Amino acid sequence: MKRFVEGDDRKQVALLPECVDDYIEQDNPVRIIDVFVDELDLAELGFNGATPATTGRPSYHPGVMLKLYIYGYLNRVPSSRRLERECQRNVEMMWLTGRLAPDFKTIADFRRDNGAAIRNVCKRFVELCRGMKLLTSDTVAIDGSKFKAVNSRDRNYTAGKIDKRQQQIEESVQRYLDAIETADRINPTGFDVKTVDLYGKIARLRQQMRELEQIRKELKKQPDQQLSLTDPDSRSMTSSGKGTGTVGYNVQAAVDTKHHLIVEHEVTNVGNDRGQLSRMGVSASKAMGRTGLKVLADRGYYSGPEIRACEQAGITAYVPKPLTSGSRKKGLFTKRDFIYAKKDDEYRCPAGERAIRRFTTVEHGMNLQVYWPSACPECHLKERCSTSAYRRIRRWEHEHVLEAMQRRLERKSDAMTIRRSTVEHVFGTLKHWMRSTHFLTRTLARVSTEMSLQVLAYNIRRAINILGVERTMKAMKIAGS
Repeated sequence: MKRFVEGDDRKQVALLPECVDDYIEQDNPVRIIDVFVDELDLAELGFNGATPATTGRPSYHPGVMLKLYIYGYLNRVPSSRRLERECQRNVEMMWLTGRLAPDFKTIADFRRDNGAAIRNVCKRFVELCRGMKLLTSDTVAIDGSKFKAVNSRDRNYTAGKIDKRQQQIEESVQRYLDAIETADRINPTGFDVKTVDLYGKIARLRQQMRELEQIRKELKKQPDQQLSLTDPDSRSMTSSGKGTGTVGYNVQAAVDTKHHLIVEHEVTNVGNDRGQLSRMGVSASKAMGRTGLKVLADRGYYSGPEIRACEQAGITAYVPKPLTSGSRKKGLFTKRDFIYAKKDDEYRCPAGERAIRRFTTVEHGMNLQVYWPSACPECHLKERCSTSAYRRIRRWEHEHVLEAMQRRLERKSDAMTIRRSTVEHVFGTLKHWMRSTHFLTRTLARVSTEMSLQVLAYNIRRAINILGVERTMKAMKIAGS
C-alpha cells in the first residue's frame, strides 16, 4: 500500500497505552453530560440507589446510568439493547461511563424504576437554563402533537370498530357458506379439499366473533368507551393535518419564543387540546419564574373558561376563535355581525334593530344571556339572518374576556406566525429524532419518562447551539456550586 496513509498494526502492543481522555476533545458535547449529571443531587431528585446498600452485590451508580441515557437520547440511541452495544464499542460512551457495560435489562430497569426522578432532571435543566439567562422571553407558544404508541390500530377498539368488524365477519361467513353450497352442487358425493378449508375458515371467523363479544364487554367498563390491548393507556386520536387516526398520546409543549427551549411539557391521552391552555400556561409561568407571561396557541385551544382561567392567573392569552359557525356555512350573518353595546346591555343587528336581553340560561356549565330583536318576523334581511322566527344571540357572562383577547390579536397580527415558527419545528425535530416511529415504552407514566428524556436531550442540544460547549459547562459548574 505505497503512497497511502497507513494505520497501525492491529497486533502491535503499545508500550505506553493512550489515555481514553485523549480521544474526547474539549468541545465534545459528552463533557456537558458528565458535568451536568455530576452537579445533580441524585438523592434529592428521587433516584433509587443513590445511597449504596451495605450488603449484597454492588449496583451501578444512578449517575452512570443517567449519563448513559442522556447520551443515548442526545445521539438518537434510545433502545436499551442498542445502548448495551454502544457501551462495548463507543469510545465516547467508554469515557462517560468509565468503561462500564451494563446489560440491556439493567439499562431498561433504570428507566422503568426512576421515572419521576428522570422527569425531575428535565425540570432541573430548565431551571439551569433560567439561571443561564436563556429564558428571558416573556412569551411562550403552546401546541400539542400526536405521537404513536406501541399499539397498532388493529389492537385498539371502540364500539364502532367492533360493529364494523362483526359486519365484515358476517359477510365473510355468508360468502364462504355460499361457496360451500356451490361446491356441494358441483360434486355432491365426492370429497372436496376446498370445502374442508372453507369450514376451517368459518370456524376461525366464529371464534373471532366470540372474542369481539368479550372485548365489547370489557369496552363497557372503560370510562371513555375505548380499549387498547397492547398499551392500555394509549388512545385513538384524529390527526387534523393528515386527516387520519393515530393510536398514541397527545404531547403538550410550551416553547419560549426567543431561544426555542421547551420550558414545560406533558403527555396526555386526551385527543384534543381544548382543556390544556391554562394548565400549560401556569406550568410554563412557574418554570420560567415569570409573572405576566404571554401565551400563543392555535384555534384548538379556544375555550372561554380556559382563557378566563389564564387571565385570573395573570397570563395573557392569544388564541384565535375557530371558524366553525353553522351560520357562516349557510351564508347567514354570524355573531360577529352583531355589535354589542355595553352601556345598554344590548346588541345592534345588521338591520339596525335592537336585540335586548330576554333571559339567562346555563349550557355546558356556562351562564349565558340570550338576546333577540322583536322586529325579526318583518325584517327585510331575515333570509340572510336566520331560518327561525327570531335570531337569538347568546352571550357568556365573561364574554368581555374573549372580546379583549380578540382586540389583542388584531393589534398583534403576527402572533400566529410567531407561534407556528416557534413550536411546530420543535415537534418536527423530536419526531425526526425518533425516526417517525413510536414510543418504546408502554403506559402513560413510562411514556412520560421517555418523553422527558427526549425533551432533556433537545434542550441540551439547544443550549449547546446557543452558548457553545465551554460556556455551557462553565455555567453549569457555577450553578452547581
